[in-house]
Amino acid sequence: MSEITDLIPHRPPFLFIDEIVSESADGLVARRTWRADEDFYKGHYPNAPITPGVILCEAVFQTGAAFLAKEAKAAGAAPGDGVPLLAKISDVRFRSPVYPGDTITIEVKRKEAMGGFTMMTGQIKNGDKRVLSVDFAVAWKTPEPKADA
Repeated sequence: MSEITDLIPHRPPFLFIDEIVSESADGLVARRTWRADEDFYKGHYPNAPITPGVILCEAVFQTGAAFLAKEAKAAGAAPGDGVPLLAKISDVRFRSPVYPGDTITIEVKRKEAMGGFTMMTGQIKNGDKRVLSVDFAVAWKTPEPKADA
């Protein structure tokens, strides 16, 4: 997990990538196993737990952030030189539920980059079944100091 936490600012309990499986010049593949003791299953849904779609989307977005961080690192950026900010989500399609104990594969690919934004596409598979697909845009920004109130 330290490979992931060295790349992106997300931390448990809001980190939804367990490992990076592979990478290429235009994308990254990660994996996540959903544990039955994850807190959100207590309410979604009691006695019939299903992984919330918004959390599945977040797993895709975190995989995209890891991809962009690897690119920035390869270009010489220092750790902490920026954070990923989600700028747009479109064409989300849910096809199959994900249950506690399922291991998913998350794949992201860069479509294009312009004006400080990287447009990406992502998908999740549970074995051979596609779970979801989504298009999204991310901006990599340097955090600004918060003004004192």
